[in-house]
Amino acid sequence: MAQAFFGGVHPNDMKAATNEKAIEQLAAPAEVVIPMSMHIGAPCKPIVAVGDKVKIGQRIGEPGGFVSAPIHASISGTVKAVEPRPFSMGGKMMSVVIENDFQNEISEEVKPVADPDSLTPEQLVEIVKNAGIVGQGGATFPTHVKISSGLGKVDYVIINAAECEPYITGDHRTCLERPEQVIKGATLLAKCFGVDKVYIGIEANKQNAADVLNAKIAELNAPVVVEVLHTRYPQGAEKQLVQAVSGRQVPSGKLPADAGCCIFNLNTTCAIYRAVYEGLPVVNKIVTVSGSGVIDPKNIECPIGTPITKLFDACGGLKDETYKLIMGGPMMGLAQYDVDVTVGKGTGAMLAFADKEEQYVEDPQCIRCGKCVGVCPIRLEPVFMYKYLMKGDVDTWQNVLHGMDCIECGACTYTCPARLPLTHAFRLGKQEVNNARMAAKAKAEAEAKAAAEKKEA
Repeated sequence: MAQAFFGGVHPNDMKAATNEKAIEQLAAPAEVVIPMSMHIGAPCKPIVAVGDKVKIGQRIGEPGGFVSAPIHASISGTVKAVEPRPFSMGGKMMSVVIENDFQNEISEEVKPVADPDSLTPEQLVEIVKNAGIVGQGGATFPTHVKISSGLGKVDYVIINAAECEPYITGDHRTCLERPEQVIKGATLLAKCFGVDKVYIGIEANKQNAADVLNAKIAELNAPVVVEVLHTRYPQGAEKQLVQAVSGRQVPSGKLPADAGCCIFNLNTTCAIYRAVYEGLPVVNKIVTVSGSGVIDPKNIECPIGTPITKLFDACGGLKDETYKLIMGGPMMGLAQYDVDVTVGKGTGAMLAFADKEEQYVEDPQCIRCGKCVGVCPIRLEPVFMYKYLMKGDVDTWQNVLHGMDCIECGACTYTCPARLPLTHAFRLGKQEVNNARMAAKAKAEAEAKAAAEKKEA
């Protein structure tokens, strides 16, 4: 390890329930609900209508802009509805509902590349774009945009296999069960960026996975190096991973590319492999289903659009005392208010919690211990950030305390003995800033339009 990142915490990883359980294939459900937004950027526009027949891998959603990614059918069958449905990020999202015909027909659009070794960087970008690949660690940034914007600027490519969130073990199992996909996908990225080596950052609590990857690297003589990192959360955050693997630091307000680095999630790398070698777009997702409320925790691979209730059913159901469902990890995941939401491209885990795992305080009071400052990996001051937000002073929070640099990792909330809802407050602060920006933009556009109309008159 070149260098440890600042701050961080050591929560109980809670991975024992699933880290030795092989990935199970879930039988395709009778119906999938595929939301038209599974990426950062404008939602896709549905290009199918009720009654249309679709096949696995067929495009059903066209990108709504450059920072967007197409969406494909995950099962074959008939389009039952095109309408807003409950969405994991809250509210409702336009979705395509497909009724399964259980024929598992593959679309004619699914064609593997004849000679993967001959691909140019531009051709790989186009394949990744057409396959609808996004960051599958949860950020869901379109991968073709990341690659194309980094060409000629990046000299350090890192695969994120840290999987630092408690409970989640899907990446760990992928390394153990599908090392060839990981290494060949990484090799494609090495050639694309023109680098001598691609680095895979993996935490020390997955040493067996590192050993399997190293064996496959030797077998394939691949330009890949496995870096075993100390187990510490949030090791998988991109700025922290850049520092831990390369020793470089990403400046405030900048991206890893500004430090000459590019980060790809492990399963994103496997998706690149499948797009090139099998011709498959993103139609499946590996999800860890765990937590104290799950009767039989498992790692499950299922079609995109699978209702989360089907995942829990495959794990024996939920305990009666279950009180909370979280999509993602316990540190950064989102609590779900509706059991009708479905699996998306960025869904890495579905957790259910029961009994006394979570303890709220009705009127939490800061005791000025400073623990939150010591664990913040961005070197912010959560104690003061929270204070100014509670006073309604968003300007100081943003401009003096650099609140927008917060990565929402939850380390401060985890370590706070007073149980202050720090991360939640910072998310609301960001929302206020973004709302103000949007309002200012709308006002400027309206004024410009009024000026233009006045000039024409």
